[in-house]
Amino acid sequence: MNLLANKEKRSFIIQLILAAILFSAAYLIVQNIRDNLADVGIRLSFGFLSGEAGFDVNESLISYSASDSYARVLLVGFLNTLELSFVCILGSTIIGVVMGIVRAGSNWLGTRLALAYVEVLRNLPKLLILLAVFIVMINRLPTVRHAWNFFNGIFISNRAFYYPKLIWHDGMVFVLAGILVWFIAAVLWGRYVKRIQDLTGKQLPTKWPVLGVLFLTVLLISVLFHVSYQFSLPVFKGFDFTGGSRLSVQFVALAFTLSIYHGGQITELVRGGIQSVQKGQIEAAASLGLKPSQVTRFVVLPQALRMIIPPMGNQYLNLIKNTSIALAIGYSDLVSVMSTSINQTFRPIELMSITMMTYLAISLLVTALLNWFNYRTKIVTN
Repeated sequence: MNLLANKEKRSFIIQLILAAILFSAAYLIVQNIRDNLADVGIRLSFGFLSGEAGFDVNESLISYSASDSYARVLLVGFLNTLELSFVCILGSTIIGVVMGIVRAGSNWLGTRLALAYVEVLRNLPKLLILLAVFIVMINRLPTVRHAWNFFNGIFISNRAFYYPKLIWHDGMVFVLAGILVWFIAAVLWGRYVKRIQDLTGKQLPTKWPVLGVLFLTVLLISVLFHVSYQFSLPVFKGFDFTGGSRLSVQFVALAFTLSIYHGGQITELVRGGIQSVQKGQIEAAASLGLKPSQVTRFVVLPQALRMIIPPMGNQYLNLIKNTSIALAIGYSDLVSVMSTSINQTFRPIELMSITMMTYLAISLLVTALLNWFNYRTKIVTN
């Protein structure tokens, strides 16, 4: 009785009991699935992952051929999903922030255009937008032989977008190490500048000194280690371009569609965050002589950010999961290679489990990063 009278101990016991119940339920479910599969002669096994995949992918960040294993093709799909998610998160954030500022502004034409953008995008299915964008790109962009040429190094066709690629040299490792050291030093310098400003009110320069140090760091390391920067340019030979790098039309269509689709939803989050800032603070900042851009940058956005970050995390998680619509146009993301692997191996439970755990891990990582950022930007109260 004394044990249950203590609030903390009682809470711990209740949580322990709930954890035991959940663990037992999960064990019974897994055991039931294994028994049912055994009755029909199927055993759960992941040994097939070392077998030859036997199919190609249309895009890969690492070397891959049809003779590689299923484990490697799943890695290819995972990296493609990460790349697509990163590009879409960056694109949708930029679009959403810009359009959100315009949407919350006082310009009549700007607010109406932003409103039209939001209403159109959030009332159309994203799959329909993707198919429309993809069909337009396939039919309206030129063939590879007649690809549009920009700056004698960038080519656009209905097969892919081609661009120059930096040729890697061993000395570039030292350049990357120097940039990493510069980044850490820049963060520390920013904290020092902020501390001096809080204590004395003196504002030390940050932007140009930091950029200057970056330029000198890269230049000095390049000279010391004889690093040369050469690019491989795409050149048309036969039926396609060789050299350089490429982005498939499928990737570009997906990145564009998901960026504008989720950008419309982020626009409303940014507008709501901006409108949550009290008008008195905006008027006070303007009375001090700050320009409208400075008021937005130093007064409005820092406070609005605390309202925007929590719901923004939901948009990012939805965006990451929505990359699975890549299956509709043949882009080799994680879901696409999983589906092909299931058709060849007849291992749906194992492959779906791997895919679900992968998406769960990505989502938990993004959530952790956003929670950390939200904690760093919250208002400190005594």
